[in-house]
Amino acid sequence: MKLLTSILSAKQFDRDSLLELYQLASSLEETLKTKRKLKLLDGYILASLFFEASTRTRLSFETAMHRLGGQVITAVGVQFSSLSKGESLFDTLKMIESYADVCVIRHPSQGASELAAKNISVPVINGGDGAGEHPTQALLDFYTIEKKLQLSKNKLKISFIGDNKFGRTIHSLVVLLQHFDVHLHFVNPSELSLPKKYKKILTTANVQFSESENLQTVKDSDVLYMTRIQEERFIDRSLFDRVKDSFKINLDFVEKCKKGVIVMHPLPRLSEVHSELDNSKQAVYFEQAKNGVYVRMAILLKLLKITF
Repeated sequence: MKLLTSILSAKQFDRDSLLELYQLASSLEETLKTKRKLKLLDGYILASLFFEASTRTRLSFETAMHRLGGQVITAVGVQFSSLSKGESLFDTLKMIESYADVCVIRHPSQGASELAAKNISVPVINGGDGAGEHPTQALLDFYTIEKKLQLSKNKLKISFIGDNKFGRTIHSLVVLLQHFDVHLHFVNPSELSLPKKYKKILTTANVQFSESENLQTVKDSDVLYMTRIQEERFIDRSLFDRVKDSFKINLDFVEKCKKGVIVMHPLPRLSEVHSELDNSKQAVYFEQAKNGVYVRMAILLKLLKITF
């Protein structure tokens, strides 16, 4: 894998680096079956800076750091940090530079993690920036698909259902998937279609993709990647009310889909995936969340140049 100094975008990864990261995360997963904690990052500190709501990303990064023997300092929510007093993001980050060896940042403003990486000397991880990208979520999504369906060896149809406009997890995963033999299918209300810049990436990479507003078009898919309609990104409340319940799946729907299909979701979910699916073999969204720990452990080791 080429040298990583920060992780800001899925564009930093090619096929080889993705498969290398997969192997490292897989080895860490296997090791954690018999060991609760490693000491690879003993003495290292992660700054966990979440200025926008998060559960899985924040907790899985902090768990990853603890599992590797490191420590965590944290700031959660603008209202609980000096940003609420008017301090600039730049000043906050320069302070963190003195306290930590690596930092993960989630911020409602697109480009915040890039700003951080340009101005501080420790590695920066983009934990989600507005409606922009969420590269580490895409990496754990890739890990899950590779683990369940061997993406690197098979041609897969992957359907993204819901909010393809504001869904930063989708944006980053689309960028990663351009390196594999896939047909990407986007199902969404017309107002929530995939932004043109991501369509351009797929076209340039000669990746087959299609679009629809009809949920029935996903039944031959290998992966159903569900997303919630993101209320917090809408300026027009009436538009959100019109599209919020556009697509829902339940156990009956999935049983009529292709044999072996898996259902993914970056979580949190609302009503788009019925809870009756939770105990189905096709539902992998909780395993997907668990995989985040192994992948983020691998990311931390790579950024801190620690060999496992």
